[in-house]
Amino acid sequence: MAAVKKTDTLDPARLPAHVAIIMDGNRRWSKKRGLPSVAGHKAGVDSVHAVVRFASRAGIKALSIYAFSTENWRRSKLEVSALMFLLKRTIISYADELDREGVRLILSGRIEELPRPAREALRAAEERLKGNTGMVLNIALNYGGRQEILDAANRALASGLKSVDEESFSKLLYSPSLPDPDLLIRTSGEMRISNFLLWQTAYSEFYVTDTYWPDFREEEFAKALLEYQERERRRGK
Repeated sequence: MAAVKKTDTLDPARLPAHVAIIMDGNRRWSKKRGLPSVAGHKAGVDSVHAVVRFASRAGIKALSIYAFSTENWRRSKLEVSALMFLLKRTIISYADELDREGVRLILSGRIEELPRPAREALRAAEERLKGNTGMVLNIALNYGGRQEILDAANRALASGLKSVDEESFSKLLYSPSLPDPDLLIRTSGEMRISNFLLWQTAYSEFYVTDTYWPDFREEEFAKALLEYQERERRRGK
């Protein structure tokens, strides 16, 4: 009920079409409670469920979440293994809920480099949900913004293109069907973009909250959307 009540305070005509989220603070959330890092990642999954449900029902067209970066491989082998297991288990159990919500799933990043169990589970969910016509959930996995730009440039070279403009280059990115994000949210108070959607966020509105990702739920998301609706977007004008 809380999500519906919060949605009612928003202006449906001024919602961002595409929201991107840097989900940060899982490990600090765990440390603050004297828990292992994986506890924060598990709690963060609950926030994903809440935020996706809220965004879908509010009428947002696309939601991109930064789940695992190319830099995250530098973490301990134990944490990375736990993350990959959690990812596989979550996507298998979550596909039913996404299907009920009519959400279509797409994946951004070097997905083929993920461990096979996680990769196969993700691709199976993507295939299952591809016919849905509701909100698009874009999960960025093994993703880096600079790597995305390099991969796009290499695709242009491999195809024999001698020059590109913004429109043609955008079509070579990982998820060319998505519009650029209108709003980029970062949790945990860090003031940096962390190599996320470098090309696409050129004119995005930024919203930073001190709330750690495991505590970021419907009310916090509504605050971000309400602040977005109070801003005047100029796009460099």
